[in-house]
Amino acid sequence: MTPPAETIAAVEKVTVRYGALTALDEVSLGFPTGVTGLLGPNGAGKSTLLSLLSTANRPDEGTVTLLDAQAAAGGRKAVRRIRERIGVLPQSFGYYPRFTALEFVEYAAWLRKVPSRERRDRAREALRQVAMDKHADRRMGDLSGGMLRRVGIAQAVVNRPALVLLDEPTVGLDPAQRVGFRELIKGLGEHSAVVMSTHLAEDVAHTCDRISVLSEGRVRFDGTLGELCALAGEDGTVESGYLHLVGAEGTAL
Repeated sequence: MTPPAETIAAVEKVTVRYGALTALDEVSLGFPTGVTGLLGPNGAGKSTLLSLLSTANRPDEGTVTLLDAQAAAGGRKAVRRIRERIGVLPQSFGYYPRFTALEFVEYAAWLRKVPSRERRDRAREALRQVAMDKHADRRMGDLSGGMLRRVGIAQAVVNRPALVLLDEPTVGLDPAQRVGFRELIKGLGEHSAVVMSTHLAEDVAHTCDRISVLSEGRVRFDGTLGELCALAGEDGTVESGYLHLVGAEGTAL
């Protein structure tokens, strides 16, 4: 497998347990600039891995290195500084429906310590990135599902993060909206390390530079898109390569 380029984030031999359940079992992965897709059946450990990369959780064993700093070292101030350089779009995110899109993204900028003199301009810039600048003054409660996902990405990138974490970013979108989102996510990968957890093979095929496959808390594959497809032969696809690794278990992506 082709090793990743210089990494922005990495986990080394991390193990996470929830009681008797081992969610991650000595997982080691690196995430360079570009888009890395996380694939795996339900319960494979994808969400747990994202929680480590976002600093929301700590491993029971192993190390998490984010932006050249170990997440567990340096105390709360160090963790806060790391968080200021991370953008996160959870599968569902809370918002105050009477906030305008601009107010919501500005609030995210405040949370991530963007200087006050820059917040309004940064918020407008982020909304332009996701083609929502013309809707900046619309209330969040009045936006469609696709528009909300776009504003969700805007709040994730308002601090110009080095690491962007996306959990099922195209969930609930129609096919046309998904196509637009794929281009948006590919654009984010030009300047940031983007880690995208998804159950949609076509999203991976159209957006990702690298793929990591998890199954039962362990890494089953880590390499390029072409390498994953090649596992299923000359005419292999993302889906067939994935199923070659995990078999019938993978039908519950």
